[in-house]
Amino acid sequence: MSEDFYEVLGVDRDASEDEINRAFRTQAAKYHPDVSDHPDAEEKFKRIQKAKDVLTDEEKRAAYDQLGHERFTQADKHGGFDGGGTGPGAGAAGNPFGGGSFGNVGDIFEQFFGGGGSRRNGPAKGRDLRTSLSIDLEEAYRGATKQVTLRRPQACDACDGAGHPPGATVRHCPECDGRGQVTRIQQSAFGRIQQTQTCPRCEGEGELVEEVCSACQGDGVVRERSTLEVDIPDGISGGQTLRMEREGAPGERGGPPGDLLIEVTVEDHPDFERDGDDLHVRQPISFPQAVFGDTVEVETFDEPIDLEIPSGTQSGEVFTIDGEGMPRLRRRGAGDLHVHVQVVTPRRLSAEEREALEAFAAAGGEDIDVGQGLFERLRESL
Repeated sequence: MSEDFYEVLGVDRDASEDEINRAFRTQAAKYHPDVSDHPDAEEKFKRIQKAKDVLTDEEKRAAYDQLGHERFTQADKHGGFDGGGTGPGAGAAGNPFGGGSFGNVGDIFEQFFGGGGSRRNGPAKGRDLRTSLSIDLEEAYRGATKQVTLRRPQACDACDGAGHPPGATVRHCPECDGRGQVTRIQQSAFGRIQQTQTCPRCEGEGELVEEVCSACQGDGVVRERSTLEVDIPDGISGGQTLRMEREGAPGERGGPPGDLLIEVTVEDHPDFERDGDDLHVRQPISFPQAVFGDTVEVETFDEPIDLEIPSGTQSGEVFTIDGEGMPRLRRRGAGDLHVHVQVVTPRRLSAEEREALEAFAAAGGEDIDVGQGLFERLRESL
């Protein structure tokens, strides 16, 4: 079921026009294709725009609340809510469903339910399929080509998707007389409603076949194992979804295949931590480097970068290297690399190093019992 327009904008059903407009501006700023990194930004923005157009039009909103989302959408596809106002072609006075091609409520239901009894079994797009893919952080940084393997429905080769062998006997369905639909009339609060439904006997095909394909049991599709190559864009984040068009389930009655949606998971890295487009890394330095300053090499996913450590650096200080983080997805530039400096306390010392540290402690006026717990006390003083 499609997402309700009120849910799209995140407002209550009794929201005022001002509240709807504010919600639209908030959502539009988040998903506008020119500024959003969301892989489905364009599609989401279109839904947001449609929801705003309907809910800020008094007549369309009344029709939407009366019919519900699914019926309104079907009627709108048939042009039922185009136009409006008071000019030629406008709805009758007092008609809460506005102008357009409907003159009254009965017309709305008649067109929505297909009162003419015509067949509605034309080409239909196949359903979308979903799968998942796990990559490491470096692949997310550089981009990659990966493979996904899944079992998916495909048109049966034995019958070419028809569901019956070539040359099988085909006859008109006697229940719907080949129309694919049956019609019934109901009385409701809106008056006499002519409702047309898919024929239950032929399932909307209008034809009955005496023999079904033995390979697909009449479904026209079989499930086969497929391996596809997926292009991973650099800068992708975990939880984002890639869309491979026309790689979903086959369409019906000559319609196009659906799409394959791939949800991406990015694994944690042992050295780098990601925060949006930024990266964080820990850089160990020695006590003398912290005291006197030095130049150290910081590892990145590309070449190491020289970082100047100023004298008197404290353990835990953070230095930022601009533009050395993650690439920004589908945009220019990259985030930053934040280097967290950690002063390392040596676990073992040579006699010369020990003597030098004792002299350092004495010069600083520290009364330390070097025979007991020297290194533990040094750690506490850093």
